[in-house]
Amino acid sequence: MSSAAVEEVSVPGTRRSTVWVLPLVVLVLLGAVWAYVGSLQLDSIETRSLAPGVVLTALWQHVQLVVVSTILTIAVGVPLGVLLTRPATRKVGGIVLAAANASQAVPSVGVLVVLALVFGVGFSMAVVALVLYALLPVLRNTMVGIRQVSPALIDAGRGMGMSSREVLYTIELPLAVPVMLAGIRVALILNVGVATLAAFTNAGGLGSIISAGISLDRMPVLIVGSALTMALALTVDWLAGLAERVLRPHGI
Repeated sequence: MSSAAVEEVSVPGTRRSTVWVLPLVVLVLLGAVWAYVGSLQLDSIETRSLAPGVVLTALWQHVQLVVVSTILTIAVGVPLGVLLTRPATRKVGGIVLAAANASQAVPSVGVLVVLALVFGVGFSMAVVALVLYALLPVLRNTMVGIRQVSPALIDAGRGMGMSSREVLYTIELPLAVPVMLAGIRVALILNVGVATLAAFTNAGGLGSIISAGISLDRMPVLIVGSALTMALALTVDWLAGLAERVLRPHGI
């Protein structure tokens, strides 16, 4: 087996030389921020705000927000998207998609504030807001992915005696996977960015470091919080890209 074939098996559709470019960018970004902060004479406020325990806690809270909200988004968006492509509910699909588009147009901070006013603050309400905001790409891509499957393939499956459920699981969903994975990837990146606003509802995350830098007028704190958010978004995008290539059905 040639070296090109080995690379194809390890990460389908991607050269090994380019797979590690994004992680290297993240490492360079983190290294530059570390060097910048290390070159400064931090005051007591900056030292407390950038203490390792504070930063790691905020990062862990941010990761939890992103992971939980994305799992719930997939759990809601994919089944709902499949349901809205069925003949009995196809007419409702346009209405639901329009409502999802409308929710995407609402500023994310507005969703967080409204939920905080109605239901209170904390981790759970922040997760609900993130799910509502990231639902559209998962829902839309699920519907688009299934609808773009050739009717001829569906008719061929039914001609072979397959039931509607068998056609869905053996033909429609496998062919829709690439489009669905792209929507999930977009939802992940959205959640990383929007989760910074969860700090305003007492849910923690890297947004707490950013808001502390703004409110305390401490540029090093603001830069560290922003850089960590960027690094997390790039890392999540890289991991999602690898997962998308691995999970993509062969031959599609």
